[in-house]
Amino acid sequence: PSSLNLAQAVIDGVSALDGTYQGINPEFKPDDLLNKSLSLKSKSKLFIPPPDSFIFHCKACNTCQSCSVLTPSSNKLKLPRTYTGFFENGHIIYNKTPYHPEELRQLNVDGANGIGALKLQELEPYLEKKLQLKVHNNGVNGKLNYLCGADFVKVQQKLPHGLLHIKTNERSCSFDGDADRIVYYYIDESGCFHLLDGDKIATLITIFLQELLVKTDLDLQIAVIQTAYANGSSTRYITEVMKVPVHCVNTGVKYLHHKAQEFDVGVYFEANGHGTVLFSKTAENKIRQLAQDNNQLVERINAAKMLENTIDLINQTVGDAISDLLTIEAILSIKGFTIQQWDSIYTDLPNRQLKVKVSDRQIIVTVDAGKRVVSPAGLQQNIDALVKKYNLSRAFVRPSGTEDVVRIYAEAETQSNADTLAHEVSLVVYKLAGGVGEEPKLLH
Repeated sequence: PSSLNLAQAVIDGVSALDGTYQGINPEFKPDDLLNKSLSLKSKSKLFIPPPDSFIFHCKACNTCQSCSVLTPSSNKLKLPRTYTGFFENGHIIYNKTPYHPEELRQLNVDGANGIGALKLQELEPYLEKKLQLKVHNNGVNGKLNYLCGADFVKVQQKLPHGLLHIKTNERSCSFDGDADRIVYYYIDESGCFHLLDGDKIATLITIFLQELLVKTDLDLQIAVIQTAYANGSSTRYITEVMKVPVHCVNTGVKYLHHKAQEFDVGVYFEANGHGTVLFSKTAENKIRQLAQDNNQLVERINAAKMLENTIDLINQTVGDAISDLLTIEAILSIKGFTIQQWDSIYTDLPNRQLKVKVSDRQIIVTVDAGKRVVSPAGLQQNIDALVKKYNLSRAFVRPSGTEDVVRIYAEAETQSNADTLAHEVSLVVYKLAGGVGEEPKLLH
């Protein structure tokens, strides 16, 4: 019901800038809500391309005139050009080692019947068979995000419709409907489902970037930004094994993005698969200068060139599933990782998320990036006592931002303990935070 008002607001905004709007449909009318594209007159600093164009945001320049608008007929699309720029004649350009054989270049993609599926299909011909995409749930028959998509796979922990019969160990991924999230998954030899979520993605990208930064010998600081929902195993691996600092912030992309801007290289992904990598202007300049400095050691130059290509491949503006997919696939090929090898970097701790209805969610007040509760009195002390009962466990609660619900997260060494801990915390929340309705029951 709000679409007409929202569309009209966009039109009003463009008109205020002395611009014009044009519909993808030739029979477009102002109240056509399905597809609108906008173009502003050249005197404006803003530009949104005409129908069927691609737009790519480039942080290296303010106007993006060199890489913003590339039509499907162009053979110089920025993303596929950058991706294929890593590889040549079956080898990685910068170190001449072989990359993934053809059978490992195939990837199943669940497009969630959304816009990402359409754009991937337009993009694939320009990947020059260096990556072969099999796009499912492409919007021809299914409904947006129905029984498919990144959120469905993440929450349900199972395959989406359209990919129910994938082969053992076959690499697959899902976008969400508007293509700003991505998660990976596969089925092992015993038929078990394995999810590689935003935590695994952040870890893989950080490993790759850290290795290259070490080879460049540039004085640049890399950090990973997480929320309290990040799996404890990922945090421990990044801090204790990789020795990369991790910073925890409040839940929400705006908090992650702002914190990531404080570092030369800031990696952030929410567990749901929404995230990106930010490079400071100083870091970009140092990397690009080294990549062009032929007086340096070849190893340093090649590492800088790979970082330069990575900067051009990543969308630093916002979570972008297509850009993230190409970045992940490039890293897997360069490192020669199968999805099982990627998954085995660390093992996720079992976890459980629950929610409890309360009369007023505002009674819950948290600190320390949402990891500890200061109101109501006694709640945090009870949570601490429950956590001590289980090995490798933790739990936290936070109020919903939209409804009178308290969300509960618990993890532990076993799934049974995680389930029990989550239930016990939910009971304490129900009693101390004004629970309404039936008392929470243990999941079976």
